[in-house]
Amino acid sequence: MTKKDIVRSIAEKLDLTQLQTKEIVQKTFDAIVETIVEEKRIELRNFGVFEVKRRAARKARNPKTGEKVFVKEKFVVTFKPGKIMEERVAKLTDKNAK
Repeated sequence: MTKKDIVRSIAEKLDLTQLQTKEIVQKTFDAIVETIVEEKRIELRNFGVFEVKRRAARKARNPKTGEKVFVKEKFVVTFKPGKIMEERVAKLTDKNAK
């Protein structure tokens, strides 16, 4: 599913234009990103928690050449799903999972 699919689905359910809905969805995504950058964490009840974590510098190996390489320290965003999401995903069966 893409952002366009999400916009189309919400627009149909709320009887809004796709242009109006796209702006709302984009502003929501922008607000999430801005909060993660500024606060380093955002908790969306019943959905999950996005959090910025520091990934330490480490030695790694180039899988193509086998050569050892040094990977610098960096910040990454992690996601921990909320309870409701975890429960719904746990109920998936092979026929409705892709």
